[in-house]
Amino acid sequence: MVFSKNLTRRTAAALLTAALLAATSLATPAQAAPKKAFKLAWSIYAGWMPWQYAADSGIVKKWASKYGIAIDVVQVNDYVESINQYTAGGFDAVTATNMDSLSIPAVGGVDTTAVIVGDFSNGNDAIILKDKTKLADIKGQKVNLVQFSVSHYLLARALASVGMTERDVTVVSTSDADMTAAWSTPDVTAVVTWNPIVADILALPKANKVFDSTQVPGEIIDLTVANTQVLKDNPNFGKALAGIWYETMAVMSADDARGKAAREAMGKASGTDLPGYEAQLAATRMFYKAPDAMAFVKGAELGTTMNNVRTFLFDRGLLGNGAKSADVVGIELADGKVLGDAKNVKLRFTDSYMAAAAGGKL
Repeated sequence: MVFSKNLTRRTAAALLTAALLAATSLATPAQAAPKKAFKLAWSIYAGWMPWQYAADSGIVKKWASKYGIAIDVVQVNDYVESINQYTAGGFDAVTATNMDSLSIPAVGGVDTTAVIVGDFSNGNDAIILKDKTKLADIKGQKVNLVQFSVSHYLLARALASVGMTERDVTVVSTSDADMTAAWSTPDVTAVVTWNPIVADILALPKANKVFDSTQVPGEIIDLTVANTQVLKDNPNFGKALAGIWYETMAVMSADDARGKAAREAMGKASGTDLPGYEAQLAATRMFYKAPDAMAFVKGAELGTTMNNVRTFLFDRGLLGNGAKSADVVGIELADGKVLGDAKNVKLRFTDSYMAAAAGGKL
């Protein structure tokens, strides 16, 4: 199996500090008048490949035409650059994790709504130790990871689970591209990374997985988010996005020839093959049906997760210069509860578009 291009979702996450500066300087007011043409940016990752398939197969055109609009689905090779361009007003919607949706556009002042909650990592991210078999053995070790990425977040959550903090280890910032080679050196004894690198390293001698994202389920979430003002001015845009997504989910999850062909096309487009792509999907909790996504976004666990995320970002100075607490940016949950500053809500979770899809009201 070939896994050449599946790293882009998280590689640039370590550039969050620079991205924040770019987002703050580039953010512009959303266009208030209704419009007919929209742009969505996406980057390669197992859970976001459906957008390209939807565009190639005509599903995007079908739903856009239903609402009398046009939607341009654009692949951006650099993940954080796609979010920066969205934040600057170059796109109306973008694929992003929950952590990056908060740390870049929301902190940059762009009010953003999660239209689609697509999946969460369910084993794609892991901590691996050399010769050791227990997470507690990580104490005192140097840990190689992409700093400020979801790997860094996973480490923090894992350490807390065994009564430790980052003071008990030494974080060594390492490019994902260098991770497997680094593991092969005698000095590297602990890494935190994501698939397919996890699979590559676990295939090597002395490698033991001691923690993975199945142990913090629902915390590394993949979203399709859109500019809140654009959605308010153009509600049909959000409806079209939901229609596109759930029709594509129905196709790719089907156990038939069309479903297999769809998954194979997504795998090929992401630089792997059908078995490789399905292996990634197996470690990804996809919400193929809207009611499942709705239940997740309305669950109490999402508030706990976002509180963990905002605390992690604040502790590392990633909620903006001068932020005095994790409350600096408000996060509105689907039940209307707000974490942080209710007067500065910039990230919103809603089940409204998913509910319309579930109820056949698109």
